[in-house]
Amino acid sequence: MAKRFGGKFSPDGSIDRDAKPSEISADISAGWRANLLFFAPLPLLFRAFFKNPEGMATSLLAFGVLMLAAWLTRDGVVAQNEYNARRVARRPAIPRKIFGSALTGIGLFIAGYVSGGPFAALIFGGLGVVLHGFAFGIDPMRDKGMEGIDPFQTERVARVVVKAEEHLSQMSDAILRAGDRQIEDRVAKFQGTVRKMLRTVEEDPRDLTAARKYLSVYLLGARDASVKFADLYARTKDEKTRADFVALLSDLEDNFAARTEKLLLDDRSDLDVEIEVLRDRLKRDGIQTGR
Repeated sequence: MAKRFGGKFSPDGSIDRDAKPSEISADISAGWRANLLFFAPLPLLFRAFFKNPEGMATSLLAFGVLMLAAWLTRDGVVAQNEYNARRVARRPAIPRKIFGSALTGIGLFIAGYVSGGPFAALIFGGLGVVLHGFAFGIDPMRDKGMEGIDPFQTERVARVVVKAEEHLSQMSDAILRAGDRQIEDRVAKFQGTVRKMLRTVEEDPRDLTAARKYLSVYLLGARDASVKFADLYARTKDEKTRADFVALLSDLEDNFAARTEKLLLDDRSDLDVEIEVLRDRLKRDGIQTGR
């Protein structure tokens, strides 16, 4: 189950640390290409002020449309990265990359019309749509791995996971104030352990009851401790404060890891029970099983 695909990018959902290197490289490459789209319309902005009022207004309109297309495309790329990182995910509520492609064509059509008339505008617009599609593809158009998942449970897990991700993001923001790279790395390691629990709960919503205290109370405490540590350590650089915070992170990480392992073991036990029940039924029906 997923946190309603992509969190803020979906009606229902970072890159998974277990993702294959080739997938991560592709995600980074697409992200860079999406960011470059923000620079492409800049010449239109500069040229607009050397045209007559009509030409200036048209150039500025083309600039605005292309910037909106770049923004939608970037959000679409981020959303698809999250979709790809999960075994279970919902399709995006809004196909941002498709809209970005269409707006790219419209923006280039307007820019081409200013420079060379309707024929040039059609060429520029059509090429823009085609090249954008080749560069970024289209948004995921279907859910994956959602068969058999209770929508009500999906909603419950989605709310918890979104809140947990907010706490993790606030931890990262706060710890930057400490100005200690090793502490930042230590916090990132703890966050990776928390996200393993999040992925486990996403994939089996039945685990939410057992994990809720960790993902709400304990994680909230970790966030508050990070904020207080960052503010204090930024002023004092006290080594004992630093050591105490590192020890706290270690204790929390061990507890989160142990709970996640127990969730996985419980899932395996549940599966073993279901397999044995099914085998007993098959035997009663006179059907031979593999063992």
